[in-house]
Amino acid sequence: MIKLTNVLVPTDFGEASDAALVYGRSLARRFGANLHLLHVMDNTFLRPIASDPLALKAAAYRHLYGRLTAFDREVLHARAVVEVSDEPAKTIVEYARSFPIDLIVMGTQGRQGAAHILMGSVAERVVRTAPCPALTVRHPQREFVVADESLAQAATQV
Repeated sequence: MIKLTNVLVPTDFGEASDAALVYGRSLARRFGANLHLLHVMDNTFLRPIASDPLALKAAAYRHLYGRLTAFDREVLHARAVVEVSDEPAKTIVEYARSFPIDLIVMGTQGRQGAAHILMGSVAERVVRTAPCPALTVRHPQREFVVADESLAQAATQV
């Protein structure tokens, strides 16, 4: 029997991350698990930036909270977290170790060839080093994901 207590969905606010959130939310609901939504911001310390770093972090929190429904907060005990790091994969794995995460559900861009060699893949590094299983989701998501009526109703009551 599979037991999930904590499901982690790292997000970069892209379409693939949004697709992963659909999966993570559904799995957390199905197994009665807590939902963790994590965004890893670039570390801007000692870099010239046009904005205040605290304002950027506050904006990231607003984006995270905007993706969570009332159902997520009340039933799944959703937790929104922003971390600052130059190494997002390492930060995701460390978060998974710090909170006993049972499953990581994350989006992937599916880069290939030179783009993959040059940029690497955060998802690939997480899959290789995570202390728990990791599910990767490419956008567009497969059509077997169907809207759950009770979840859709909960989302409209936000």
